[in-house]
Amino acid sequence: MNRSFRPSLALTASVLVLLPIFLLLGWWQLQRAEEKRQLQAQYDALSRDEPVWISRHQESAEALRFHRVRVRGVYEPRFQILLDNRVQQGQAGYHVLTPLRIEDSDMRILVNRGWVPLGESRARPPQIDTPSEPVEVLGVATLPSEVPLKLVAPPGAGAWQLVWPYLDLASYRAAAGFQVQPVVVLLDPQSPAGGFERHWTRLDAGIAVHQGYAFQWFALAVALLAVYVYLGVRAGRAAPSAEDEEAA
Repeated sequence: MNRSFRPSLALTASVLVLLPIFLLLGWWQLQRAEEKRQLQAQYDALSRDEPVWISRHQESAEALRFHRVRVRGVYEPRFQILLDNRVQQGQAGYHVLTPLRIEDSDMRILVNRGWVPLGESRARPPQIDTPSEPVEVLGVATLPSEVPLKLVAPPGAGAWQLVWPYLDLASYRAAAGFQVQPVVVLLDPQSPAGGFERHWTRLDAGIAVHQGYAFQWFALAVALLAVYVYLGVRAGRAAPSAEDEEAA
């Protein structure tokens, strides 16, 4: 019986193409999980420091990222936006982002005041109550979330649009017509400065999902190799041996 390993050329070529792809995708998922773990560790370390006061001057986004911050000013609800498709405990709603005009300046900073439910319908956004008196905001400075695939463009200049699919600071500055600090303050859950529901998602949320996807890609790589070996051995057994050819 011929037990040689004789996979077809097409099968070998397919494995050479697919195997590195499966391994790279699995490794990429593990890297994404590690990046989230490191970001959460950085957030936990910096958010325990004493709050940094934000002034009228343009700040560095990276210098403020994940730091606790304080800022005084007045909310400007005229330029408030609602970030759409924010789900909390299975219920659809919005995140309320309100610009705060920093005291004694023309500089603003966006404050994420928390989550509100959808309301009657998307055609009728909920009414948002906003303090009219000066407030002192305490929270954590974050960078706007990156959107890997922008299927819907944010609003541009023109009539003010209340509901946005995501926050793009450049588009917001163009639409509002004023300067905004390059960070968004997540209002502290204990702050009385006009907040709503504030159960901020941890940065390491979803690590188990990435690890699960990595396991699936690595499992596919193992399965691909197993199928390759099986088919190669079966083809070798089916092929006539040299002795059989001589006897014929």
